[in-house]
Amino acid sequence: MKKIVLRIGGMTCSACSSGLEKYLSRQEGVSSASVNLVLSLATIEYENLSKKDLERFVKEAGFQSLGEFKGVEDLESKKEDKTKYIVLGILILIMMYLGMGEMLGLPTIPFLNMDYPVLLSSVLLLITIVYLIFGFDILKSGFTNLIHRMPNMDTLVLFSVFFSLAYSLFGYVQIILGNLSYMHHLYFESAAMVLYFVKLGRYIESFSKDQTKSAIRKLVQITPSKAIVKDGEKLTEVTIDEVSTGDTLVCRAGDKVAVDGTVTSGKTYVDESFITGESAPVLKTSGSKVIAGSICYDGYIEYSAEKIGKESTISEIVTMVVDATNTKSKVQKMADRISGYFVPIILAIAIVTFILSYLLGCSFSVSFTHFVTVLVVACPCALGLAVPLVVVVSNGLCAEKGLFLRNGEVLERAKTIDTIVVDKTGTLTQGKLRVYEFQNDSNLTDAKFLNVVANLESFSSHPIHTAFDVTKKLDVSHFEELSGMGILAKINDDEYYLGNHKILTRLKLKNRYQTKEDNYSKSGCSIIYVVQNKKLIGIIGVKDTVREESKEAIREFKRRGIDVVMLTGDHEGVANQIAKEVGIRHVISDVLPKEKASYIEKLKQDGKHVIMVGDGINDAPALVASSIGISINQGTDVAMDSADVILMNNNLSNIIDFIDISKRSYHIIWQNLFWAFFYNALMIPIAAGLLSPLGITMNPMVASIAMTISSLTVVMNSLRLRRWKNERN
Repeated sequence: MKKIVLRIGGMTCSACSSGLEKYLSRQEGVSSASVNLVLSLATIEYENLSKKDLERFVKEAGFQSLGEFKGVEDLESKKEDKTKYIVLGILILIMMYLGMGEMLGLPTIPFLNMDYPVLLSSVLLLITIVYLIFGFDILKSGFTNLIHRMPNMDTLVLFSVFFSLAYSLFGYVQIILGNLSYMHHLYFESAAMVLYFVKLGRYIESFSKDQTKSAIRKLVQITPSKAIVKDGEKLTEVTIDEVSTGDTLVCRAGDKVAVDGTVTSGKTYVDESFITGESAPVLKTSGSKVIAGSICYDGYIEYSAEKIGKESTISEIVTMVVDATNTKSKVQKMADRISGYFVPIILAIAIVTFILSYLLGCSFSVSFTHFVTVLVVACPCALGLAVPLVVVVSNGLCAEKGLFLRNGEVLERAKTIDTIVVDKTGTLTQGKLRVYEFQNDSNLTDAKFLNVVANLESFSSHPIHTAFDVTKKLDVSHFEELSGMGILAKINDDEYYLGNHKILTRLKLKNRYQTKEDNYSKSGCSIIYVVQNKKLIGIIGVKDTVREESKEAIREFKRRGIDVVMLTGDHEGVANQIAKEVGIRHVISDVLPKEKASYIEKLKQDGKHVIMVGDGINDAPALVASSIGISINQGTDVAMDSADVILMNNNLSNIIDFIDISKRSYHIIWQNLFWAFFYNALMIPIAAGLLSPLGITMNPMVASIAMTISSLTVVMNSLRLRRWKNERN
């Protein structure tokens, strides 16, 4: 199955996005399609089709394919000249003055008043033609979508402009023929104003939408455009495109790291806050990984280029964030379904309104005004923007906090979380273990004994391997991870087992180090037994330090009534020691990976909504089983691939932000949906003339302004989420 993200042109409302989504999904060879109205992107999964086939489908549906989405630069909106909006706005005022000034008792313009009906109506027609040219893209889109049986907001505008213009042209001909009573039945200004205010609303809306993309765009803007390549003793400045994998690059104080890589020499502190959200500088020395865009505070480093272009951390994150905004939650799918029926229903209401008004004794002119006003005032845009705008803003906020979501549904689930399950090593603790104490009963010196262990552990993915430094490389073979126990490998002809007490049970060996194990555990150590050729030759206690932010996060979880559970494969004594230090009462220790997943499943069966936070291969099954799996950035690739959320800065406190963003987002989403439904429920009856007996009426010009305000209200309400973020900071 292949996947592609296409940039789409010509979408103006949710009826467009839902219509295109349905059309693409119906095509043979397309397994799924998701269309993002805010970012104007279509994510398509397909097989046995070419890119040209997919672009042809987009064109058949009445839209444009602007090519494959390459990166954030493709999200830039085309900026229209605001001067023309100012000029056309002044022209609208002139048109309104000419059409209604005399009725309001305002001074008349010589030769352009009711005394010169043919000249006045001709000038109004000419001005209207200017607006028809200005809004031709809307009329074309409305017609195209109507032909493809996917009517949208533009279709409503098309009908209102067409009928207003047709009736006005009929009146214009009557005026030329001498029937001057039709001067009061011209709707040229209505057609012009509808087009102007719809375009103006979208122009203003485009600026608001751009604000929702700002956090995503910032990720790319921080990466430099040039790099310094070192070849021997020669330093050359090149563009990023000229850098190749394996090149040695240089970064000096004040410079930005050009691409992802590994430090080969030198030492510096770097600022990675753009991606982790943490302002504290991070020390980088030989062997440390560096990320493109990091700023060197001091010192000098040389590093080997590893991930370039689409493979870089930044590119992967941008792709992840965009994918998350393209994935639709349940509430968004519901809104899309409703908006898909919205336009046909409004067309039906407008027609019924016209017929009933005329049959109940209203004049043709009044009935026609009701018909046009209903078409203009209805606003599917507000309904269509209610959810996706908030989703884009909230994903941007999460990104700024170092939280990267794999799909939009995760954000919806986070608001209901009531239980947090955390692994110990690397999650609650720093994951930077050191040898605390050991007993060596082998025929090796202590240094050689530790070097053997270091060589064996260097092949392991478990964080415990960081406690050992290889002083001399040995020939390790037949390496095997023993899930939940440890590792097995050979050095020359000697077979070694390293792991917890379960290794001894597996090999049926007597534990003569039980007292030492108890003492090490009381000190908060993790235990490693060393077995050579089925003989127990040593025990090592390695100790980790608790993250200070973990204590604060646990306190905040408990204050909010969220249950916290430590779930670890480590020994009971070590687990209880760490749990006591961070304030966790509920501890499950000595569990295998499968048992972790089973425990998560049991919690869910009890009605709990569970977040699992982990960092290792042994956490992967539990991450998948949980309601939301969160992997910290130091975790293994398998753990990160299994997670719904990547926590780049390893700070558990940001999970609280994640939950808060989710709750706040869905609070605003429901506000938006309420406003969208309330607006249409209130305005459509007024437009249809149902409140005329009470003296409450509306004409197409007022309707176009009301429709614009409705969309902008939803947009501005969505952007409140960003202001809330600033208040929190």
